[in-house]
Amino acid sequence: MPKQLFKPFILCLHLGLLSACGSSSIIYENGDSAPSQHRDLSGVPDAVPRVEPFSRYGNPKSYVVRGKRYYVRDSNTGFTQRGIASWYGTKFHGRRTSSGEPYDMYAMTAAHKTLPLPTYLEVVNLRNNKRVIVKANDRGPFHDNRIIDLSYAAATRLGITASGTGLVQIRALNPSVPVEQVKTSNETATPSMFLQVGAFSSQTNAQGLHNKLLNAAFQRTAITSATPNGNTVYRVRIGPLSTVDEADQLVDQLSALGINETRVVID
Repeated sequence: MPKQLFKPFILCLHLGLLSACGSSSIIYENGDSAPSQHRDLSGVPDAVPRVEPFSRYGNPKSYVVRGKRYYVRDSNTGFTQRGIASWYGTKFHGRRTSSGEPYDMYAMTAAHKTLPLPTYLEVVNLRNNKRVIVKANDRGPFHDNRIIDLSYAAATRLGITASGTGLVQIRALNPSVPVEQVKTSNETATPSMFLQVGAFSSQTNAQGLHNKLLNAAFQRTAITSATPNGNTVYRVRIGPLSTVDEADQLVDQLSALGINETRVVID
């Protein structure tokens, strides 16, 4: 398979099977790929939001992966998020998801770290405005700066399988409201991607980090400010960045300096 179709992947938690599988049921794997035979997925229908109870197994209060604790949200009401999407394929086809359902790479599903399972999501590719609706029924992705792992079918319809990642906006849907009434506008957009290195209430602290980055030869570093809820926050960002690979490389370089609390921001 072409190199770009392989990505490091952590199989999502089989949270309901912990007692049966021993002390841990987290499986770490590499070498995931697309199917070897081409299949036309353009006609795969969107997931249809419906009211259903949250999964018994997929919604612990919290769980730990690679030493990091994730807290599952009590509700998905009003949830929106922008960031990088990845996808998973043949390596996990047929395996049990965190909610207990088998993973079907040809169905419109997804994995998310903190949303209650299941949650129905509208996912929009910010580069081309393609849009799908998926059912989040799994946990992941646990790669730095990824917000959602899409099934192979969903990623194909959004046009991100070849690159392996894409810039997306996700939004939780209320199954009681017809989808067409809340559909995201398809207006053309040109998203800008930044790596946020820190956010401070003190401008002096932000300036200190900014100077540290410049002294370490990190160019395109800037301080911006925002005032959410009436409180000014000073954000130190690097960018705009042209590719996800560039963002990943910056994360590794900053980690070597002991700066680990970074995140990708899309404006």
